[in-house]
Amino acid sequence: MKKTVIVFAPHPDDETFGCGGTIAKKISEGYNVLIVIMTDGRNLFKNVLNIDNDPSPDEVRELRRREVLRATEILGVPKENVLFLDFEDGTLERYELEAEKKVIEILNRYRPVEIYLPFKNDSHPDHRATYRILRKCVEKLGLKPRMYQFCILHKFARVGPIFEKLFGLFRRNIVKVDVSRFIKLKEMAIREFKCEFSIISSQQKRPISDKFDKYLKEKELFFIIRT
Repeated sequence: MKKTVIVFAPHPDDETFGCGGTIAKKISEGYNVLIVIMTDGRNLFKNVLNIDNDPSPDEVRELRRREVLRATEILGVPKENVLFLDFEDGTLERYELEAEKKVIEILNRYRPVEIYLPFKNDSHPDHRATYRILRKCVEKLGLKPRMYQFCILHKFARVGPIFEKLFGLFRRNIVKVDVSRFIKLKEMAIREFKCEFSIISSQQKRPISDKFDKYLKEKELFFIIRT
């Protein structure tokens, strides 16, 4: 029976940006990889570009769902292994107890040997809420998976990641995964996120982001949680 790895993504794209290479690597090694998308991503355009029609939040939700299914399929994840919890983007901290119940069901069912989750000090509240939810659920169940944090949006954007790496090296809780064999796959997957890197609205003057090179490093970095 295949061992299971679960990646918990606050939004539909975090799994690919944060650990897309590792996902592809784990699948190549014979693991069963599941992706759990915590929120629906509906408010991306509203929050970042102040656009709430063309596309509407409902339309953004559907666009992002299709994008993440295409991206993770490129990485090798079957569509049935992508689970959507569908909490509203930006509101996860209001529903942590409800989310815990759903996460506990998933953890109980699949009993993962490894869990990937967002970094505890990421700037977005959905990222921090996802971290808290996972820590509580793993503790409640008494599980002992290896747990790896991926950092995308540190709340101290300029200096935070540097200090975290220095402290991580001192505490010996950093691991770098060589994903050089999977960089092309990860790039193909990232390019599926048109909402992030393309102009898809008549109201847009620019893409949300015009660079994704920072996500294409040959080694993906994770902070280990000791369980």
